[in-house]
Amino acid sequence: MLIGEYEHSLDDKGRVTMPAKLRNDIGERFIITKGLDGCLFVFSQAEWSNFEAKLKELPLTNKSARDFVRFFLSGATECEIDKQGRFLIGTNLREYTDIKKEVVIIGVGTRLEIWDKNKWKDYNDNDNISADDIAENMTMLGI
Repeated sequence: MLIGEYEHSLDDKGRVTMPAKLRNDIGERFIITKGLDGCLFVFSQAEWSNFEAKLKELPLTNKSARDFVRFFLSGATECEIDKQGRFLIGTNLREYTDIKKEVVIIGVGTRLEIWDKNKWKDYNDNDNISADDIAENMTMLGI
């Protein structure tokens, strides 16, 4: 399971170190794409296959479904961890999330999220993100 919060810096080429504790679960090759809430999503090959299968089931005749598929697939790229444990975040993905130098990589179970450090701080400092409010809303999801 992908869990935890890790701070890293991008090098001049846009590479970042994959936290050692996450490498086995994410694998040597993985998919990175635009995510929601202003972050990037990182999927292992197996999780990406599951996600892609769900995208394929969406109706082609539904505009919202087409938009959803385009959003995730157009920015997706396969990444590989180099011998120093780094991987490249492409320019288009760095621009999408406004990542400059400092990033936070978080594990959220089946995927990782990569956040610009300041965006992550703002997200967590936001008044509408409280544990009590989140917990109250989980009953709608059956938790």
